Amino acid sequence: MKKTRPQSRTNKNSSKNKKTADTFTVKQSGQLLDTLIAAFPGKSRKLLKAILRDQQVIVNKRAVTQFDQVIKAGQTIEVCWEKTSPRKRPHGLNIVFEDDQIIVVNKPAGLLTVATDKEKRRTAYAILSDYVKTEDPDNKIFIVHRIDRETSGLLLFAKNEEIKHKIQETWITTIKERTYIAVVEGKIEREGGTITSFLHESKAFIVYSSQNPNVGKKAVTHYKTLKTNKDFSLLQINLETGRKHQIRVHMQDIGHPVVGDVKYGSKIKPIGRLGLHAQGLVFTHPKTNELCSFETPIPAKFSKLFTEK
Repeated sequence: MKKTRPQSRTNKNSSKNKKTADTFTVKQSGQLLDTLIAAFPGKSRKLLKAILRDQQVIVNKRAVTQFDQVIKAGQTIEVCWEKTSPRKRPHGLNIVFEDDQIIVVNKPAGLLTVATDKEKRRTAYAILSDYVKTEDPDNKIFIVHRIDRETSGLLLFAKNEEIKHKIQETWITTIKERTYIAVVEGKIEREGGTITSFLHESKAFIVYSSQNPNVGKKAVTHYKTLKTNKDFSLLQINLETGRKHQIRVHMQDIGHPVVGDVKYGSKIKPIGRLGLHAQGLVFTHPKTNELCSFETPIPAKFSKLFTEK
């Protein structure tokens, strides 16, 4: 039977029976906004993006604001339809996850992680520091690890010094996986491989690769070829070690430098930036011991190189 719309005289009391939240289990992996649209076909795209922005979408008991966050089958999503009064989100930096102990952000290319002699204010650290102080002026933020200025992607910060040290001191066991996406010059014929060398940095801040174990620190990079054409290859890269400029140097080692990486052998800049993105981050939560997994989509500029005719 077709449902009829309630008469206007009953609308005053309809809010009493209105659901304030909905919870469901994800059946098919995909981007968060697409999952919400499929789950709530009667809700507008504009409304669903607004509740994401206002931290009203909870994935596995954690608020998520990023509309293109990859959601996996089996995860539980709670949608709170009543708007609360969230803190103003930081401009220029997308918070993927936040709780009382840590913050995970998706850093855009071109933004420094932390200050240098030339740039002290416009950094991910400074933006987040201002953000946490809006709740309490005494709040602080602590750097756990870094990615290069021209690299985009996931970064983990701590909200107190104890958590920072705990993660850093147990890095090998806490950080389960770090996945990058890279666009490199030339066509790579192999489906994948592993690059191992010893890296050391010169006084000019250039990292060099050597097969001499007495020179530098051991670095291991695993890669998988996702797409190729006659000019470029799209790679998924997993780091076994996390040395400075490791991916960039290892790509140079195999004769396929990351596009836009003039420092390590690239001669072209087809996307106007370094072709490197920190796509995935999996770690054990330093307080709850839960396994946390975050993944971002491949940047559109990267994919476009493999769709243009």
